Amino acid sequence: MSLKGKTAVVTGGGSGIGRACSIQLARDGAAVAVWDLNGESAAQTVRMIEAEGGRAAAYTGDASEPGQIHHVLERVRSDLGPVLILVNNAGISHFKPFLEITLEDLERMYRINLIGPFLVTQAVAPDMIKARWGRVIFISSSSAQTGTAFQTHYSASKGGIISLSRSLAQAFADCGITVNTIPPGFIDTPMMRDAPVDIDAITQTSPMKRPGRPEEIAAACSFLASEAASYVTAQTLGVNGGRVPS
Repeated sequence: MSLKGKTAVVTGGGSGIGRACSIQLARDGAAVAVWDLNGESAAQTVRMIEAEGGRAAAYTGDASEPGQIHHVLERVRSDLGPVLILVNNAGISHFKPFLEITLEDLERMYRINLIGPFLVTQAVAPDMIKARWGRVIFISSSSAQTGTAFQTHYSASKGGIISLSRSLAQAFADCGITVNTIPPGFIDTPMMRDAPVDIDAITQTSPMKRPGRPEEIAAACSFLASEAASYVTAQTLGVNGGRVPS
């Protein structure tokens, strides 16, 4: 499923799911813009890609701040070309009882998890429309499908991503652009390991009795970015070990 000649942007590409997606898209032939708040993490992902003979460049910036979005994407276009694949992966997680969530908590969650992906997609869409080809892939969360008692603001923000994806898929269906969402289950990432939960206990409640691997999300991302998925749009492709039956 070659993506040779295509430029991909992966937000939050410095670690976890974003790193795995960046590496896989580079293996598929894309030139990958690895975008992260942590510049050294982004650079490390690039080094891993280059070690395999792939092409990538690191970019540091806040993918939820309009000025930084514009600046980073201008550099990407100059370095790698028009953006035809976008993986909206950057996001945050937060555990807090509903009655203790402040307006600041809520606004920060929505700014990073929903408004940021909205703005980045809006900024790259003209490249895809001009090319009459594009792939937008949102990384949501299975928590948006099941709900999470101590992550109401997080679950709501990720639910918004699913609705945004479906709406954009309809808006761009006749432009050669597909828009889909991957809501991961429990994935073994630095963010998950830093969460104040018992990961082993949680994963024992899932059908497969194990956490997923970032590479398993990347495999789904690879498919959705490929020509093989040209008639797949407005879909929510769960990669969750059976946690959320479709």
